[in-house]
Amino acid sequence: MLSRYAKGEEPTAHETNWAGNLRYHADHIYAPKSVAEVQEAVRKCSTLRALGSRHSFNTIADSVTNQVSLMHLDSMEVDTKAQTVTVGAGVRYGTLAPWLDAKGFAVHNLASLPHITVAGAVATGTHGSGVRNGNLSTAVRGLEIVTADGNVVTLTHEHDHAAFHGAVVGLGAIGVVTKVTLAVQPRFDMTQVVYRNLSMDQLEHNLEKIFASGYSVSLFTDWQRNRIAQVWIKSRVAQGEKKTIPPEFYGATAATKNMHPIEDLSAVNCTEQMGVPGPWYERMPHFRMNFTPSSGKELQTEYFVPRNRGYEAIRAVETLRDRITPHLLITELRAIAADDLWLSMAYQRDSMAIHFTWKQETKEVMALLPLIEEKLAPFDARPHWAKLFTVPPATLKARYPKMAEYQGLLNRYDAKGKFRNEFVSHNVFGV
Repeated sequence: MLSRYAKGEEPTAHETNWAGNLRYHADHIYAPKSVAEVQEAVRKCSTLRALGSRHSFNTIADSVTNQVSLMHLDSMEVDTKAQTVTVGAGVRYGTLAPWLDAKGFAVHNLASLPHITVAGAVATGTHGSGVRNGNLSTAVRGLEIVTADGNVVTLTHEHDHAAFHGAVVGLGAIGVVTKVTLAVQPRFDMTQVVYRNLSMDQLEHNLEKIFASGYSVSLFTDWQRNRIAQVWIKSRVAQGEKKTIPPEFYGATAATKNMHPIEDLSAVNCTEQMGVPGPWYERMPHFRMNFTPSSGKELQTEYFVPRNRGYEAIRAVETLRDRITPHLLITELRAIAADDLWLSMAYQRDSMAIHFTWKQETKEVMALLPLIEEKLAPFDARPHWAKLFTVPPATLKARYPKMAEYQGLLNRYDAKGKFRNEFVSHNVFGV
């Protein structure tokens, strides 16, 4: 029973998000230790939002009444025959990855930070990079969800196909996800090489080739001097294989030491570079698994555009460079393969994501976002659901062909709106 929790055993209400730019409004936070206790919390509450690793920068996980933290749901189980792993909703990629690797398996991709929960990343369409790699949600093969009536529903890729495709990137509005089943593959090794000072002119005709130069590729820029400051290329290699690092890459030069994406910062907490082979989970993220980031003073924004128009979109944003750079820590450009998940930012189009990591200057950043969004409007840019944006609801709906079907799915599973909050009501049902 939820009432048996001792005082102090549940997280404190009104916690902040990871960056500290947002203080949640919930009066109560439940921390169930089993699916049965999740069901009890759902039945008990008239409104409720699930809380993951708190790495969202907007109010998507906020509630004015109740939140449920799933941190205690930490089970992990591999099905070798089905080539899947099923994890509890509190499991973080940083916990899953080394455990999975030890069993001989890997997931297809990871985000830049390994400290986010699987369930939270899936619900918001979080991603890594790679022209052939879908976002993290595309690995999902099944979801266990506690719905508004407190019952458990299982949606899989094979059964209730339409509902599954609508629920995976579900924004936490279908119900409380308690387990996620992911496709896995045999474990593999990778190397990581960094090149410095790539001219943006090279992107006009070589953008796709540059993004396809490794399994996962990231480009970092501060928008000044017509340059990509760093190119991070993560490549799969045979175990023990060592490759010679070419000294140049489209005119950029190979780094001679490990780099941080922000050049003035120490690379001590970044994953190993310089072409040194290592396990997939120690190369795909930008930051080490055993490094837990503090609640840093930053804000994040990200927009997805069609990759075949990526160069145009980059040049459109660049026109604002002198407005952007004073408030910017770094911008990262990544490639994401198309998918069929209704609210995925890469729904039915190969995409390029333009990611801004900002200084924590909320007033100035929020004033900039409409200007950036105006520049990206010709590309039907889709903002990352868990980051800061000001795109109006009517525009969002026009950019998601399945938005009406998604609304119907919410009404099917949660007709009274138990799992809706201001963010969902505004961005999904607003006008």
